[in-house]
Amino acid sequence: MNLNEIQDLIKFVAKSGVTEVEIEQKDFKITIKSESKKSESPIIVQATAPMVPQVTAPIAAPVAAQAVAPAITETATPVSAASDDSKYITVKSPMIGTFYRSPGPDKDSFVSVGQSISKGDTVCIIEAMKLFNEIESEISGKIVKVLVDDATPVEYDQPLFLVDPA
Repeated sequence: MNLNEIQDLIKFVAKSGVTEVEIEQKDFKITIKSESKKSESPIIVQATAPMVPQVTAPIAAPVAAQAVAPAITETATPVSAASDDSKYITVKSPMIGTFYRSPGPDKDSFVSVGQSISKGDTVCIIEAMKLFNEIESEISGKIVKVLVDDATPVEYDQPLFLVDPA
């Protein structure tokens, strides 16, 4: 997206009365927020570049996993964890929202560790803007690890499950 397209988008947001627009593509993310609908107030624009640690994932992944999510400290050594997890397929979040393992607080989880899943099975729910989106598996296999705690926020493309396709 070039500068002219961004400026046109800002003008559109200002004229349309929309309070917030968020666009996320492969190489960038832009959020445009208007302070109020009726006044000609300034518009806040946030743009982020791609995260550099993703490029160095094999080296930084164990350190980042411990710093960001302390719940993922079950592995004995980072080197063995990387070699063990390489044979598994990662189910990733298709959107930003809140991760739920079950359809309700008093219900059983959609999937649990050791359970076999098929392509199209619901593995979790992600709530985004008061909408509950059922996330279906794109692969068949066995759930090896749940990487996210229930009722926690998740980002786009964040790993949720490890699946053994064998």
